[in-house]
Amino acid sequence: MKQSEYQKDDTIGAVNRHKILTAAEQEFALHGFAGTRVQHIADRAQLPKTNVLYYFKSKEGLYLALLEDILSLWNGQFDEATAEDDPAEVLAKYISDKMEISRTRPDASKMFALEIINGAPNLSSFFKDQHASWMRGRVKVIQQWIDAGKLLVKDPYYLLFNIWATCQHYADFSAQISELRGKPMESVDFIDATQNLVELILVGCGLKVPDEFNKNKTNI
Repeated sequence: MKQSEYQKDDTIGAVNRHKILTAAEQEFALHGFAGTRVQHIADRAQLPKTNVLYYFKSKEGLYLALLEDILSLWNGQFDEATAEDDPAEVLAKYISDKMEISRTRPDASKMFALEIINGAPNLSSFFKDQHASWMRGRVKVIQQWIDAGKLLVKDPYYLLFNIWATCQHYADFSAQISELRGKPMESVDFIDATQNLVELILVGCGLKVPDEFNKNKTNI
């Protein structure tokens, strides 16, 4: 899984950026872009408002930085997958990575979901084009697996949409999950959910579940 740019060092600037981004992620997840105030982000980060604007110039700049960060994390190692790779290994790792982000960065997922639900009004055309270009590249790889008889799937888009929907559900609807289960999801619950999800999707694609993701053999 890729590491966020603002988590790579412990300099004062990096620490402040991390505080700001973490606080902003929580505020945007709670209030959306329109309802979030820079002062509230600064208060949550326990930094002056001027610090927030020093590092990110504007609320829009901060918002887009977070959206880009979450997309980079979501895409992860799947960026580098090729038609020569084993689809079972690639998809199992992709699902596992996305589930781990749902566990560790639920507010980022909720923030992105709010943006898309509202029609993505704050994403620039360049940013949208980047995401669309990534999608075309990944669809091409999956289609090559299908054409080679490695994957029993009819439409690459539907496969990716299903992976996104199931993995991100654990972040976007965490309150519902906790309510219905009677308790929040713990790390061990995410391990079990990930193993079950990997098996569900891979078996549905006609693939063998890799041993490291097989809940009947070992933990992740």
